[in-house]
Amino acid sequence: MRSRLLASLGFALVLGIAPLAAMAQALQPLDRIVAVVNEDAIMQSELDQRIDQARRQLQQRGIEAPSERSLRDQVLERMIVEEIQLQMAREANLSVDDTELNRTVRGIAEQNGMSLDQFADTLEADGMSLAAMREDVRREMLIRQIQQRRVASRINISEREVDRYLQQGGTDASYHLAQILVALPQSPSTAQVEAARDKIERLRREVEQGADFAAVAAAESDGSQALNGGDLGVRSAGEIPTIFADTVPNLSVGEVSQPIRSPSGFHLVKLLDRQGGQSVSGEAQRDQVRNTLFQRKANDELEAWIQEIRAGAYIDNRLTGNG
Repeated sequence: MRSRLLASLGFALVLGIAPLAAMAQALQPLDRIVAVVNEDAIMQSELDQRIDQARRQLQQRGIEAPSERSLRDQVLERMIVEEIQLQMAREANLSVDDTELNRTVRGIAEQNGMSLDQFADTLEADGMSLAAMREDVRREMLIRQIQQRRVASRINISEREVDRYLQQGGTDASYHLAQILVALPQSPSTAQVEAARDKIERLRREVEQGADFAAVAAAESDGSQALNGGDLGVRSAGEIPTIFADTVPNLSVGEVSQPIRSPSGFHLVKLLDRQGGQSVSGEAQRDQVRNTLFQRKANDELEAWIQEIRAGAYIDNRLTGNG
């Protein structure tokens, strides 16, 4: 069974060209490499653009930006993980044809209530380029493809699992969740586990004492959604990560869980909103349950795979020169 694993569609900033460009270029420091990922480099100018983009997105969401160092580290790590996935996609000969790309870009414009021409004008007014945004969308679509290939291939749903889910009274409730993750490496030492546990307890105390959950996530979380304030989006009961499945239904809206341990590390999960909750029924219920279980396993596998990439980028010395 195939499933669409959604990835966020980020827009790259395009640096403006100032008058007297030759003089300005002479006054500007040379661009430098901040990270080498296998044989590809991430440049300081690229990092600066993504940091500016992340800062703007946090501001638009009303989330307090972390310190400059924390924001830089968060953005650089995300760029490294993206680059590794793009390299995997190229090695697998994956591609995005222009027809599919154009359809996706038009869809983004329509989601913003604009025609393509209006969308292009809006991007230009914000100092962006439609052409550059298209290339960012292409990159995100390639990442989605490699995620589907690597993650979906690991998942099987048995009829026994479907029966068990139905017997347990599966529902069509949906939950809007956010998380803070303190990651652990594979086979962590006792000291690493204790340090991670201490950190997640400290972060929970900060939230209990009034710190904004989204701001703490942006500054401290190791999750791939950190720069979105830890926002996991709205998920059906079946799409909730397995490690949260027993906790989330018992949370009140606005409540933050106790620390939850998983192979990836320690999590705090916050219930932002809840909707629905009727029993699954209808002739297509078994197909619905299969899709629900597939989504849940896919989310688990994707999170684990991203953490593997993050760890490998450092442990295997694929990342060097990150300043």
